[in-house]
Amino acid sequence: MKYITLPVITQPKVSLHGVEERRVTFYLAMEEYVARHLVEPDCFFIWQVAPSVIFGRNQLIANEVNLAFCRSRGIGMYRRKSGGGCVYADRGNLMLSLVTTGGDVGFIYNRYVNMVVLVLQRMGIDARATGRNDVVIDGRKVSGTAYYRTNGRSIVHGTLLYDTDMENMVGAITPSSEKLLSKGVESVRQRIALLKDHTDMTIEQLKQFLRNELCDGEVKLSAADVEAIEKLEQEYLTDAFIFGNNPKYTLCRHSRVEGVGEMDLRLELKNNTIVKADLVGDYFLVGDLDGLLDCLKGVERSREALEAVLPPRVDDVIPHFERNQFINLLLL
Repeated sequence: MKYITLPVITQPKVSLHGVEERRVTFYLAMEEYVARHLVEPDCFFIWQVAPSVIFGRNQLIANEVNLAFCRSRGIGMYRRKSGGGCVYADRGNLMLSLVTTGGDVGFIYNRYVNMVVLVLQRMGIDARATGRNDVVIDGRKVSGTAYYRTNGRSIVHGTLLYDTDMENMVGAITPSSEKLLSKGVESVRQRIALLKDHTDMTIEQLKQFLRNELCDGEVKLSAADVEAIEKLEQEYLTDAFIFGNNPKYTLCRHSRVEGVGEMDLRLELKNNTIVKADLVGDYFLVGDLDGLLDCLKGVERSREALEAVLPPRVDDVIPHFERNQFINLLLL
């Protein structure tokens, strides 16, 4: 696996407390650029950012983020193209990105999560994989993961908490009480482990350790590559992408599907016929959601009509989501 490095970067940067750095959006665009243009089968890089929240492709920002808190503290708010839930990142947090060939979602997830677990175990930390995408220490989450595909390649990215600002994390992210209760905890703070409490390594030593353990070479991007990434980044910075278009729907239904995640179904109906459908939530996305929802347009909201138009499987779009569960949600 090759480690991806950047040339000396001069512009544009964000200056905060005397530290110049790239925004979240640059690194999200960098993942996409690497997937589209680098021929290496496996690419990996580590990044750090100023305080930011990063929410999933299918989430409503108002449901996941404490907007007033983030604005008062200068915490950036960004959307990524992968599914999953909202995460908080800052300079005490490492973001890990893996771009790889192959399309077996389960295998790629397991490979990435086990890769993180094994590296932590080599540090003498009793880390374990658990749930859909988490790495835990003593039952507390230290890393979460999300995934999407582009240009025939897979992008897996995740957090690795070292010395994250817990006050910012708890204040910036507003998960529902239902989600917290489902995990058997009373607060976000009780779910989190910080690596600083489990190793004597500094965060810079940890970055070097990860690179040494996981990579056997280096690919250095050029100034032209950086320019192309900056161009691609502009999509991630638009209000339309970050905040989304949230029209009013005539029917809204919420459900939590075990092993899949939280879902908010929004339907625009006319005479019980579906005009438009949207499905937001923290579920993972591995296929063409737009195509799945488009097949509902002009369809009567009845079991017979829905069964006639939906494909035989929907779990190739949303993992572990059964076709009948989707129909039941549409009929709630």
